[in-house]
Order: sequence, then structure tokens, then C-alpha cells
Amino acid sequence: MAVKNAMTSDYLHSAYGGESMAHMRYLTWAAMAEKEGFKNIGRLFEAIAFAEQVHANNHYREIGGDTAADATVVAGAVFGTGKTVDNLQGAINGELHEVEQMYPVYLNTAELQKEKGAEKSFHFALEAEKIHADLFADAQKAAKKEKDMDFKGVYICPICGHTVLNEAPDNCPICGAKKELYKQF
Repeated sequence: MAVKNAMTSDYLHSAYGGESMAHMRYLTWAAMAEKEGFKNIGRLFEAIAFAEQVHANNHYREIGGDTAADATVVAGAVFGTGKTVDNLQGAINGELHEVEQMYPVYLNTAELQKEKGAEKSFHFALEAEKIHADLFADAQKAAKKEKDMDFKGVYICPICGHTVLNEAPDNCPICGAKKELYKQF
């Protein structure tokens, strides 16, 4: 079902566009990281690209039949590729933009306009993006020392995008999904 309020609809469109671009950017940066010898940082980018796809799909689902052709997209991130350390800074900046600027405003608007589905979609993304910013910061610290990250796997909740290293939790702390649903990278 489409949202009823134009502002929430615009925010869903913008978030969908931003998450879609982040998905593609992270896949590109994953290949760059692997090329530079950072296999696990590449896996982290691939895993978080999947989480961004989860967010985009959730936003798209909430948009429903609304086809606002003039919706704007405010991604808050860089374009292009560079060294992995620089790409990680771009990822950190993009995630922090979403955590500190974008999603709090979008979430508050959806709450004010009583758009429950959009609220849930924005909440899921906001909570996961906080984790992504921290993981990218950890990856950058390692890359600055010319080292790769050390982990067994990256696990992504396919419902909300929750991201965790080494082992999935029994239940997702964001949406409650069972451990068995997590996708491993």
C-alpha cells in the first residue's frame, strides 16, 4: 500500500535511491579492496552492499504504487573509486550522513505523519547504518596499517540489514528475525 503523505513518500523515494547507489558503490569498492589484497574488507563491502539492498527493497515496498517522478535523492556520499582507505572514508561519511542527518529526519516525519510502514523501514535502516559506520571505521583502521580485517564471516539479516561479524545472533536485535535467516558472507 502506498504511503498517504507526500513528504514521507519523497523521503522513501530518496532513501530508496540512496540505498540503491550505496549498494552498487559498495560492490565496486569490494572489488577494489580485493584487488589491493584486502579480501575480508572486500567481503565486508559485499555483505554491507547486501544490507543496503535490503534497505532499498524495504523502502520500495513501502512506496507501493506511488510513482512520484520528481522525487529527489540525497545520498550524502561520494562517487568514484580510489584506494581502499579512501573508499572506506567515503563509506564512513555516507553511513554517518544517514545516521546523523537523513534517517532521524525521515523517521521523525514518518512518525508525525503516522506512516507505520515507513517508520519501520526507516528504523531498520537507521539501526543497521550505525553498525555499518562502526564496521567501516574498524576496516579503515586495519587498512591504514596495510592489514586486512580478521573475522570468520559477516552475517546480514535479510529483513532489516542488521550486520554482525563472526556469528549471527539467535534473534536479530533490530527486527527479531531468527538466526537461520541470516545470510553469511
